[in-house]
Amino acid sequence: MSQDLNQASSKALDVLDLISKKTLTESERQKVIDESVQYWKDHVNEGFLKYRKSVSTDYTAVEWSDEGAIFRDVHGKEFIDMLGGYGIYSVGHRHPVVLKAVIDQLQRQGIHSQELIDPLRSYLAHLVALITPGDLKYSFFTNSGTESIEGCLKMATLTTGRHHFVGTIGGFHGKSLGSLGGTSKAVFREPFLPLMNWSHVPFGDLQALKVTLECCDFSGNRVAGFVVEPIQGEGGINVAPPGYLKGARELCDKYGTMLIFDEIQCGMGRTGKMFYCEYDEVTPDLMALGKGFGGGVAPIGAVVGTAKTWEKYIDNPFLHTTTFGGNPLACAAAIATISVLLNEKLIEQAKEKGDYMLPKLEEMAKKYPEVMAGARGVGLMLGMEFQDNDLGYEVSKQLFARNILISGTYINARVLRVEPPLVISYEQIDTFFKALEESLRHVIQERKLRAVAATTA
Repeated sequence: MSQDLNQASSKALDVLDLISKKTLTESERQKVIDESVQYWKDHVNEGFLKYRKSVSTDYTAVEWSDEGAIFRDVHGKEFIDMLGGYGIYSVGHRHPVVLKAVIDQLQRQGIHSQELIDPLRSYLAHLVALITPGDLKYSFFTNSGTESIEGCLKMATLTTGRHHFVGTIGGFHGKSLGSLGGTSKAVFREPFLPLMNWSHVPFGDLQALKVTLECCDFSGNRVAGFVVEPIQGEGGINVAPPGYLKGARELCDKYGTMLIFDEIQCGMGRTGKMFYCEYDEVTPDLMALGKGFGGGVAPIGAVVGTAKTWEKYIDNPFLHTTTFGGNPLACAAAIATISVLLNEKLIEQAKEKGDYMLPKLEEMAKKYPEVMAGARGVGLMLGMEFQDNDLGYEVSKQLFARNILISGTYINARVLRVEPPLVISYEQIDTFFKALEESLRHVIQERKLRAVAATTA
């Protein structure tokens, strides 16, 4: 496609006009659908269209607006969001307090000068020090979760002088080159090998971690950091066994290894504590934040560390910098998110709603064992496990047909994640359960019909 600045100018004005409209005509809605699909195919990645359309039913769903625990497509069709952007919508879609903070800041200043002291970064860092456990004190703000992991790796290297990291099987920490090393799935890693110096141990297995740290210490390939999600998200909502995080803390102390918690998905109140590590009363040396940290309005993450992990960085603050990380708009969103979580008691609500949902999910598994194998999780970070990938995929399609958004992992539908906004109402939760039971029954009936057809063919 050749450069055409006149066409670009005209098209940009056309799109701005669409953005400005409160409602769209039928022809405008169809135009948005057609052009979104075409331009995605031509200029983004055609392969993604198969994924994005995989749960669509009788038409292509193009999202257009949202609020609370729902979103609407361009036709105005309303969906209950049981996925929550994989943990992004901690305080819901476009929470008015978060939205107001960002708009207020935007009307004053959008991006900081890069040279003067930007006050919201200071205020947010102070708040993060107040809400994180133990002696976590310093923050470096990023634009995403994977950048937060990258920052943790650099701080651990600076602190220890080491370059070897240990992650867990089933762990997912992002796809930039450093964090990709910790991500355990071969399908993501193999095209980019060799990566940084990483080893992987089974999640929840303290003996495996002990042996690895011991062997690396003996051989001289000493470990800079052990990176672990207290609850694995991409891995299938696997909750750290009781005592695992505390045992990891003790082992890391013994071998001079930095303990790094990835609370990108399970943090910010989702599990009924501000951070999941509080359940085990364990403080890491470094913590990575992202996803829900910006309240679903602005992208922002954080590297949070103790005084020890910041010593070398203070000596030379130019060792790690970012242009847009910690910008005023994102900081305003994060500050407002912290305020909403605390003042609207959403953390407590996450625990109560999770305690309401998990037994019902377990009951569904007992009632329909031929489809559903079980359920697990904490707070509003829950997972439904199915007997195989195909069954999970079919259930997710049936739920979407009933106006419920849900999803499995990137390449695995055996476990569907249930991570709705913490503001979801009990009425919406009950609507989800009604749709889930209908979907399970439909999938069972369809399988029976196919089995009958196969025997009579």
